[in-house]
Amino acid sequence: MSGRAAEIGSAAGSVTGTSTVLVYSHRPEVRESIIEAVGRRPAPDVGRVRWVEAAGIAEVLAACDAGEADLLVLDGEAQPTGGMGVAKQLRHEIVDCPPIVLTVRRRDDRWLATWSEADAVLVHPLDPIEAAEVVAQVLRDHRPGTLTQQQ
Repeated sequence: MSGRAAEIGSAAGSVTGTSTVLVYSHRPEVRESIIEAVGRRPAPDVGRVRWVEAAGIAEVLAACDAGEADLLVLDGEAQPTGGMGVAKQLRHEIVDCPPIVLTVRRRDDRWLATWSEADAVLVHPLDPIEAAEVVAQVLRDHRPGTLTQQQ
């Protein structure tokens, strides 16, 4: 990955391995708040998370094209390209699109995340317990061999 992409976290796996989660926002403080809320190990049964940050859409597309992300966490308020539009685009252009969690600023915007075909939605300010649970559940639901993964 090029540009402002940075890897954070331990690459050391656990019994269940390490998942690579790409977090996208043009604002570093938003990326940081998401990473801090979810943490490096959202649940014992999903193993560790290796975070990859993306500040621009080109980095997100490159990671998806290369199959480098197990999960995407997209900021619905990102500029100039919002996470909702990115999610919709990825769902229609990437054959094996990774699961997507969208973050929004208002609870009323959750329907937009549904329109964009996100797997889950988080509302700012993020609750660390809820954020970790949501990310862990999406990772569980999309493990290879699960019904959701096979569809």
